[in-house]
Amino acid sequence: METVGEYVVIKALENGVTIIGLTRGRDTKFHHSEKLDKGEIMIAQFTEHTSAIKVRGRAEVLTRHGRIANNE
Repeated sequence: METVGEYVVIKALENGVTIIGLTRGRDTKFHHSEKLDKGEIMIAQFTEHTSAIKVRGRAEVLTRHGRIANNE
């Protein structure tokens, strides 16, 4: 698989944060999910198969464009 995309860093701010990878193509579908507990960090990458990453729960996301925190 060719590597084509940006990396993002996701840090869980609570237990049970869900990270979901979504596919490219005509129909967007879930293709992978992970659960993180408080303090765990995941480094994810956009690829030829992954067009979006959904984060459910309190987390901090770092990209080359900046930092986003969901503290709700």
